Amino acid sequence: MNVLKPHVSLNVTNIDASVAFYEAAFGVRATKRRPGYAKFDLAEPSLNLTMQEAPRTGLNAAHFGIQVASEVDVAEAHARFERAGLATRTEEDVSCCYAVQDKVWVQDPDGNAWEVFFVKGEAEVMSTSTETGDACCVPPLTSASSLTRKKSGGCCG
Repeated sequence: MNVLKPHVSLNVTNIDASVAFYEAAFGVRATKRRPGYAKFDLAEPSLNLTMQEAPRTGLNAAHFGIQVASEVDVAEAHARFERAGLATRTEEDVSCCYAVQDKVWVQDPDGNAWEVFFVKGEAEVMSTSTETGDACCVPPLTSASSLTRKKSGGCCG
């Protein structure tokens, strides 16, 4: 089996707001728009993201992520999100999911959390966060401000 790219399909409550968010987050326009539907067929990162307008039914996923090759890639994603006016949360040297990572988080209009992360190495514990316990790893974000967290030593808290 040749895997071409990951695919994520989201139910969103407002297709226009979601398309605007993902265009800002990825720095490209949607590749397909139809009434109540949009598709992003991305080369970098390799991802097939679709969304369809539907009522919110509850928690449908923990979070989504894009693993990148370096800390520089995380910093570049953070800068792109900031330029686009998206609320962010950064974490450096966090122990999460048995790995030490640097991350930047954004949240779409429906509350779906996305992380861009780089794995620096292994960790002996699931997490060291006292705020989230052992649940990895979605930090709280607010749309009103940009949040920064550095060298927290915790998991996404």
